[in-house]
Amino acid sequence: MSLFPPLPHMPEQNVHHILLDRPDQASWRDFTFQVDILTGEQRSFRQFIERVRDGATALGTGTEYGGLGLRSENNEIVGILSENCLDYVALIHSLLAIAVPFATFSSYSTSFEFQYSINLSGATRLFVSPALLHLAQVSGLPDDHIHILEGNVEGYTSYATLVDRVRQNKIPRLPVRHAKKDTLAYLVFSSGTTGLPKAVMITHGNLLTSIIQYMIFGKEVTKAQGPRVWNGPDGMQVLLNVLPIHHTYGLNVATFRCFFERVTLLFLSKWNADTFLDSIPKYRVTTLVLVPSLIYQIVHHPRFSSVDFSTVQAVQCGAAYLPVQLSERLRSRIPSVQRIGGGYGMSECTLAVSLMPVPGMLGGRARNVPGSIGMLIPGIEARVMREDGTLADINETGELYVRGGCVSPGYWRNEAATKAAFVDGWLRTGDHIRIDSDGVLYFEDRAKDTLKVSGMQVSPMEIENTIFDHPDKLVDDVTVAGISGGRTADERVPRAWVVLSPAGMQLGAAEATRQIDRWVRERLSRYKWLRGGIAVVNEIPKSSTGKVLRRQLVDRYEAERTAPMARL
Repeated sequence: MSLFPPLPHMPEQNVHHILLDRPDQASWRDFTFQVDILTGEQRSFRQFIERVRDGATALGTGTEYGGLGLRSENNEIVGILSENCLDYVALIHSLLAIAVPFATFSSYSTSFEFQYSINLSGATRLFVSPALLHLAQVSGLPDDHIHILEGNVEGYTSYATLVDRVRQNKIPRLPVRHAKKDTLAYLVFSSGTTGLPKAVMITHGNLLTSIIQYMIFGKEVTKAQGPRVWNGPDGMQVLLNVLPIHHTYGLNVATFRCFFERVTLLFLSKWNADTFLDSIPKYRVTTLVLVPSLIYQIVHHPRFSSVDFSTVQAVQCGAAYLPVQLSERLRSRIPSVQRIGGGYGMSECTLAVSLMPVPGMLGGRARNVPGSIGMLIPGIEARVMREDGTLADINETGELYVRGGCVSPGYWRNEAATKAAFVDGWLRTGDHIRIDSDGVLYFEDRAKDTLKVSGMQVSPMEIENTIFDHPDKLVDDVTVAGISGGRTADERVPRAWVVLSPAGMQLGAAEATRQIDRWVRERLSRYKWLRGGIAVVNEIPKSSTGKVLRRQLVDRYEAERTAPMARL
């Protein structure tokens, strides 16, 4: 049980009202809200609000008046396939305002991955960036249901054109549509606890709960530390976001959790370490939001020791476990940062389950323990379960189960996966956790097969199925598991063990594995590539019930890899 008091009762409402329609925001002096670092485009907060509301009107107004006529009761779902850009955020809030759900697709998708995702989502419309328009060809949607998100392409209607049409034609602004607690807000893709990617359903009630949790946690931080005075222009926070918005972490940071104080958000659509480091002093960045793999690149960059971090006051890290030594190395260059914020979360929980507290929170009852994943946030219940289904003791490792208002109702169009992961009101996280007597959580291991590579989920089953789908049928059996070799000590990279088919044996092991590797690279995103290599084996070890014994393969590989070092 969380150490925080229970969440206050919140009436059913469209989450738009708490994000962009609060009385306190009306009194804010206008400010630069968004900046695209690569293009230089800027948008003030008032300009953003007007764009959202005009965009909502354009999307929801009937086609006879020049709109798209989108309504949730018509089972509309709007897909978004784009790199980070300013209108990505505006479009999302326009859709929330009219209570039409959206689905975010990875901008790293191959044609194969995107086709799978959009078919699963059932998206009826697609907003796409010009650079990814070629992928829209596999969507199965007619051209008049494909729209450009940022910029303009001849033959396609863009979000900007729709907004301009509302303004030029003076179309009456649509009111915000009502949403219930269980009204679907969006779909975000996750590998869940195992298997192929799944579309996680997040409702307006889930998102509202998550926002309230964030607000309560933030108020307790302020009680313990006092109001923050930021180093940015005009005393404002300046947050540099490089996380992809299609990912749960980036989605929440850049789209939902940035409306509770005046803050400038900087967007970098494509990761470039030099541009990132140059932007910190240029824009007087106060807040960095990162994942462990990016921190690894930053601290190993040739310019790390010379970059001016003097304006930075806060660093947040999520999406994967951050090793203490990596955290300390970054913190050593940023004297004003006493701790790197982090925690534990899942797409299935909207975002966070636990967060690292600050010293003095909750009257000193909340302990900040380096190496831990923090304490349960408000409104979250947790229990740790042994394999036999009994409750684990304090400080005993077991699988973490959680429940609360932020937990998804399940996976879209996947009843079997929903039943497996959501049990009697509890979400099985698939992660091994222990909780001490002070309520501090410690991440121990992954019970599930899913890997985290550069903060992104990687499903071994998806890679296995891709290998099986090779047109020349080069394997009779295959298994994929994570081995050491990532950017951090705990990160695992995918490695495949294959039993060659007669066709594969005819090619020979070297040529067959080369073709398999090339096929995987063509079909899957870079972070799913077999960086751990491909091994040809005579058989895949399995239990008497047919379960693949991945651990045997991994242990054997790790022992062989370290054996020469041991002899030295």
